[in-house]
Amino acid sequence: MKIAFLEDVPNVAKAGDIKEVTDGYARNYLLPQKLGILASAGIASTIEAQRNSRSRKEARREADLAALGQKLEGTEIKLEAKAGSKDRLYGAITASEIAAQLESQAGISIDKKKVELSEPIRKLGTHQLSIKLGHEITPKITVTVSAKEAE
Repeated sequence: MKIAFLEDVPNVAKAGDIKEVTDGYARNYLLPQKLGILASAGIASTIEAQRNSRSRKEARREADLAALGQKLEGTEIKLEAKAGSKDRLYGAITASEIAAQLESQAGISIDKKKVELSEPIRKLGTHQLSIKLGHEITPKITVTVSAKEAE
């Protein structure tokens, strides 16, 4: 039975593919789960239009990420934290604090999960880190941590 796949099915086909599958697999799994539909002459053009639309959306999304990456590249944010002797912080600067500071200082909203921080920052000074936006777009930013003035 020829099936036009609407969604990706691991180890079988990607969305938009038209493949021959066994009748039982099509009737019992693919069609009830709405993962595919019976292939006919008119379906091929519809699937091609959906594939083109999906690729245009992906290209637009990737262009937006590239623009955001250019905007982020070289951005410097400044944080203040309480510090003890030997320039060690009493707490730590985490990815969520860096994301919040990026939004307040630079006006760029980034999810904290996209901040690549192997471990929290625990020392005063300047630290380089990257933001993983996706599709190999990883702009580098500078985080400067200074000691908070005593009140």
